[in-house]
Amino acid sequence: MIWFKKFDPKDAMSLTTHKSIVDLLGIEFTEIGDDYIKARMPVDERSHQIHGILHGGATCVLTETVGSFASLMCIDTDKYYAVGSVINCNHLRPVKDGYVTATARPVHLGKSKHVWDILVHSDQGKIIAKSELTCAVTLKP
Repeated sequence: MIWFKKFDPKDAMSLTTHKSIVDLLGIEFTEIGDDYIKARMPVDERSHQIHGILHGGATCVLTETVGSFASLMCIDTDKYYAVGSVINCNHLRPVKDGYVTATARPVHLGKSKHVWDILVHSDQGKIIAKSELTCAVTLKP
């Protein structure tokens, strides 16, 4: 297990703040395994772009959220911060409705840098995006 301590999806949700972008887009954590975390987001008017399909920026919010939370779960949050510093997202196919689910798995878990590979699937199991997120891990002041 890669996590600093045992977490479940409710623990991850408790780290969010009311009226944050996570809350506003309806993102929810659904599963935490030994080396991965999953979150899903509804595809609706909140996350659509002008053509009625999932906005690439909303996909980036989902992938940065799941990756950043994964980094937080790997560190002692009493001593350290973990924040996204670089994100790259390839949008592969459109989605109009339903949910998309992002799964983050570690590529590298160093002392000051974490790199996550994040795949986003539709309800039909098709990959709709692939993202890589780098998180900076720093001491709290």
